[in-house]
Amino acid sequence: MSNPSYSLLIIGGGAAGVSVANNMRKQNSKISIAVVEPSEKHYYQPGFTLIGGGAYTMKQAVRNEADLLPASVTLIKDYAESFQPDDNTVTLRSGTTISYDYLVVCPGLQLDWYKIEGLQETLGKNNVCSNYSAETTEYTWECISNIQSGTAIFTQPPVPIKCAGAPQKIMYLAADRFRKKGILKQFSIEFYNAGPVLFSVPFFAKALSKVITEYGIKAQLNCNLVAINGENKIATFEATDAEGKKERFEKSFDMIHVTPPQSAPDFIKQSPLANEAGWVTVQDNTLQHTKYPNIFGLGDVISTSNAKTAAAVRKQVPVVVDNILSLMNNAAMTAGYDGYSSCPLTTSLSTVMLAEFSYGGKVTPSFPIMDPRKNRRLWWWGKIVGFPWLYWELMLKGSRIDAPHRESYAKKFVNEE
Repeated sequence: MSNPSYSLLIIGGGAAGVSVANNMRKQNSKISIAVVEPSEKHYYQPGFTLIGGGAYTMKQAVRNEADLLPASVTLIKDYAESFQPDDNTVTLRSGTTISYDYLVVCPGLQLDWYKIEGLQETLGKNNVCSNYSAETTEYTWECISNIQSGTAIFTQPPVPIKCAGAPQKIMYLAADRFRKKGILKQFSIEFYNAGPVLFSVPFFAKALSKVITEYGIKAQLNCNLVAINGENKIATFEATDAEGKKERFEKSFDMIHVTPPQSAPDFIKQSPLANEAGWVTVQDNTLQHTKYPNIFGLGDVISTSNAKTAAAVRKQVPVVVDNILSLMNNAAMTAGYDGYSSCPLTTSLSTVMLAEFSYGGKVTPSFPIMDPRKNRRLWWWGKIVGFPWLYWELMLKGSRIDAPHRESYAKKFVNEE
């Protein structure tokens, strides 16, 4: 029996994989398409922060994977095990080898819980929580809603991670919950970030520092969580000084929200598609692999320097689809990605700061006149209702939705800095 073969093979059925499959099908009704994805459930991961903050439910954030793809796209419930790009094949964990004409690699990244000593043993109990997994995010809300006082710690590991603003988003939602209950002053809220800055784009970092001040949050930079003792409620951090010297210290807590270290999946790290850091190596603009011209990557797994968010995926999908179609037609690739990403920063239970930026930290908002630093109720509505609808009903279904983002829209506000 011959191995199955497809014109387009997609590794990963998350936001990127499903969107590429449906977008390509809208552009070309004839080519054979298959998606390799082991999970039966598909999660709207931007909703995890809201679930942890008590403003959303898991039921709203999950669908069946099979329901997101048309019958004309083959869904293969399996794991990709290895790549043979010189032979245009991928071998699955089941032992099946699949041939392709074009390959799109977008399996996301993996959560390295094990890199924090003791975390796996205590996560989900002892007031140790995390919004970074569907299995753990509901416990975050349990912790926030039950705690009445004490030290509440929120951590952020070294980047890159999924949505680098998320570790702060849940902290602000928790602080606003405490404020609305009249118990904010009974807490010491502390943010420990392994990085040297509050946010990678200085324009928004300055605005966020004001939010932190308003809540009375204590921010500690260059401090990485390395171990946790849940039963005794002690977190161990490693601080790095200006000379690079590292020193460990312990901090007691009553509640701690942990953002785990993250990396490319192991099967990607071990593949010929990855660079030394383990990420799929693609051209920044075309998203074409740097060595294999019939392979493209997008989403969290690629080597580009943009923030790893669903908004970035939304911009990357048509670039990948159009460039593959160009190659199929023996034409030059013309579609390009400028590194755009968006991070709707939930600064309270009714406001959001919509941070939009591209490669190099350029501030590139989609809405002229509106100051991107302003906390707005409009974007809270977007976070709760508008953006999820766009995700499920347009983006995943292959529709192309685009509001032009321009650096010129932010010029006035950036000059005010």
